[in-house]
Amino acid sequence: MGAMTDASGLAGFAALLADRTRAAMCLALLDGRAWTAGELAAHAGVARSTATGHLDRLIGGGLLTEARQGRHRYVRLADPGVAALLEDITARLEPGLPPARGLRAATADAALRRGRTCYDHLAGRLGVAVTDALTSTGRLDQSSGFALTDEGLTWLTDQLGVAPDQLRASRRPLARACLDWTERRPHLGGLAGARMCETFLTRKWLTRIGSGRAVRLTPAGRTALHTLLNLTDLD
Repeated sequence: MGAMTDASGLAGFAALLADRTRAAMCLALLDGRAWTAGELAAHAGVARSTATGHLDRLIGGGLLTEARQGRHRYVRLADPGVAALLEDITARLEPGLPPARGLRAATADAALRRGRTCYDHLAGRLGVAVTDALTSTGRLDQSSGFALTDEGLTWLTDQLGVAPDQLRASRRPLARACLDWTERRPHLGGLAGARMCETFLTRKWLTRIGSGRAVRLTPAGRTALHTLLNLTDLD
């Protein structure tokens, strides 16, 4: 009976994402920000009333959470674990994303592949390059999962200026391997990845492209990553 109950629960949970509109909404929310129902409706190309029904299902299923401010209803992913689940599922899609149609779509796709946020940490070629640099310099240990070394912790606090208490989590792991869906290699997630990305954005080393997930390095960011991690080939 227990196995059947688990199977039914898993099937019901999977059904939440087995709809193109709901999947599109969840992927949009991987940028880590809160969106209004109207914004998500426009993004998914559906009427607002249709979007509301889908959002209610996603909230009820625990994938999203909501907050109201005045007349507006804001939704976001429920927690980093949901973001990690979505990124892991997307990375396992075969044979991969279909080719983009039109110049605008191709440009947007190329920007996402170069660099993007995965909920609250850095992904794409840029995210993988930073992860590889942290590993090669002894700050990240990938020998058995992902683990920050003592040198890595010192780098985050002394070089990036992250407060030590911001790296103490009760439930979220400090470092986590997140499989990148475009590079098919891991980038750094977890609390350390979030604090690093937050610092890059705060210091204007990264800037967002439009209103989506894509990000690009600023000239100051290129200089900083060359100084801090000896990264040069970032195109």
